[in-house]
Amino acid sequence: MKIVLATNNQDKVKEIKDFFSNYEIYALNEVMTPFEIAENGKSFQENALIKVRAVYEKLVNLGLESEFIALSDDSGISVEALNFAPGIFSARYSGKNATDASNRAKMIAELNARNLRESRAFYTACIAVASRFGDYSAHGFMHGKVINEERGNNGFGYDFMFIPDGFSRTVGELEFSVKREISHRSRGLNLISPVLRFLERKFTSNRPNF
Repeated sequence: MKIVLATNNQDKVKEIKDFFSNYEIYALNEVMTPFEIAENGKSFQENALIKVRAVYEKLVNLGLESEFIALSDDSGISVEALNFAPGIFSARYSGKNATDASNRAKMIAELNARNLRESRAFYTACIAVASRFGDYSAHGFMHGKVINEERGNNGFGYDFMFIPDGFSRTVGELEFSVKREISHRSRGLNLISPVLRFLERKFTSNRPNF
């Protein structure tokens, strides 16, 4: 059983490959031509399932559904002081051509406009899997606070301004091994792990005998 990720985001690909080092994992562009997916769901779960089902449909069209399953991640940050924005819009918080840097700059500006140096916040990651044996999903969370400045050089997204509960440093200042233990994505991947083991058994038991 091989896994194709519904993303070409190399930071996400690296995190998932490191977490699931015992599986063969491929970025989307290693298996198929990347294509646009309209993420029009109203929750992380809806968007994760939209993405993973679209990629699985492509696997079926390519005749690869007996070899691959699809896995997606939809994640973002919710800030209490911003009425829990940006939420599912985290990746495009600063507009159509948003970048990680422009998204962080907007969040800092929004905190400053409210004369806030920090606010409670949490990360969410919904991990979804689609295969010929069904669709599954699991959520992981990381709680803490955002601050109105960037600190650190590790990570991506909002990591440089997010301090997890129990820590005094931002995720961007933490060692990768620590982030792997506490992150929302790792927690979601951990919860989906039994599903992958189940699917691996199903793939093995349904393998044709020649």
